[in-house]
Amino acid sequence: MTTLERNAGEETAGAGTHKVARTPLPKLQLGIIFLTQIAEPITATVIYPFVNQFVRETGITGGDETKTGYYAGLVESTFFFSEAATVFAWGWLSDQIGRKPVLILGPLGLSMAMLGFGLSKTFWPLVFFRAMQGCFNGNIGVSKSVVAEITDSTNIGDAYALVPMMWVSGATIGPMLGGVLSNPAARWTETFGKIPFFYQYPYFLPCAAASSLAFLSFIVSSIALKETLPSTSRKLGFKGAWGWLVNKALRIPVNSALDEDDMTAALLPNADSIHYGTTGMESAVPQVPAEATPPLSDLFTPDYITTVLNYGLFNFFEMAISALIPLAYSTPIGYGGLGMDPFRIGVLMGTFGMVNGLLSAFATGPAIRRFGPTKVFQNAILLLFVSAGGIDARVSCVILTQFIIQTIAVSPCYASMGVLVVQVCPNKLLLGSANGGAQMVGSASRALAPFIASSLFAVSIQRNWAGGYAVFYLFFALLVMLVSTSRYLPHSGGRGS
Repeated sequence: MTTLERNAGEETAGAGTHKVARTPLPKLQLGIIFLTQIAEPITATVIYPFVNQFVRETGITGGDETKTGYYAGLVESTFFFSEAATVFAWGWLSDQIGRKPVLILGPLGLSMAMLGFGLSKTFWPLVFFRAMQGCFNGNIGVSKSVVAEITDSTNIGDAYALVPMMWVSGATIGPMLGGVLSNPAARWTETFGKIPFFYQYPYFLPCAAASSLAFLSFIVSSIALKETLPSTSRKLGFKGAWGWLVNKALRIPVNSALDEDDMTAALLPNADSIHYGTTGMESAVPQVPAEATPPLSDLFTPDYITTVLNYGLFNFFEMAISALIPLAYSTPIGYGGLGMDPFRIGVLMGTFGMVNGLLSAFATGPAIRRFGPTKVFQNAILLLFVSAGGIDARVSCVILTQFIIQTIAVSPCYASMGVLVVQVCPNKLLLGSANGGAQMVGSASRALAPFIASSLFAVSIQRNWAGGYAVFYLFFALLVMLVSTSRYLPHSGGRGS
């Protein structure tokens, strides 16, 4: 039994009369972390309404509409592929030098990469800057470690329920920015239409808007974010961490006589305690003496491997469906799509994203506390059977059904997986690596999903497999596999379990 499960059981131990009060969430620090987290979905999804048209305008398809899905999928997947390649390294690095230096570097690089994407004119620069966006988003696992470190067993479910809300909020803001702000010279002829720059770079404005939000998170986190990794666990302090990174980048040997104060001083007066952000409750992360640094191999327990496997499968399925829906919406009617323009796609996805965020904020936390993350995940994925269907003649009903089911199911699944990763982490000193490993698998799944889904969509149309809808049947089969593997998740505590 993990520490978190044990704590949940202790809340109702005794004669059933003693109930431990839930610790208030550390709102300021959570707000800063969430501001950093929201940069990932905004930059990931802002391109969705216009990426297909952007790819067409680069000339890479040669006018062949059936190739758009291939190249658009490559651009979308590159973000998550580069994120997957770096996320574990970011997590491991945060275990060595602290969370803050790693967290504030990401938004800065991300804002620069978004500007480069908007200024691209040909296809391969799009791929390059998309890869840079993913690389600087690789610290998303570190932010999840911070959430675990500033909460305890009574409020971690509430905190992690808000984590997918950041994705939902960003996935709401991103498509709306991409749809509303793309090609501004043609939409607002009296203002942007008088500026030649926006005719030459019709997709710079939404990219610049996303870049500004990422840069804002860099400024705020640089000023107000506090270190949460205990100083006894860090190899270097804040100044020493940046010096270490510079020395590594320049291949300069690190002075063994590095400022001792930097190596041991905490940014917080109580940073030596893992109870930061709590009020005396046991931390949600298993505790061990600070000197007992475990080998990385200790992380790979059966429960951790099972949890990460489910997390990866769910990421693959959800991202594939998320990529297929706007692709089907934007594909011309003559090829089996709906022929929607970027504006309509952005408004449609943004509207349902708002509803998703509200549900995540108010319903997911109580559900996890009552039933435990495992049961919430297992039951939520059953609802996704409805959203795996394709778009046929009854398009209005299908669109409505797809988004309603995704609203109900997706956020609870992500929140449950986040809590489970913390629960099955065998040692608090491995928490950064644990979240980094889970995020690496999830990001790899997200890297492959859009390209595979978009390619299968294109092949289904080209060869008329199952009337052009074979891709949806394949993902329906994948969902059956996900439901089966979820049965092997470790049991998690909850008042209703």
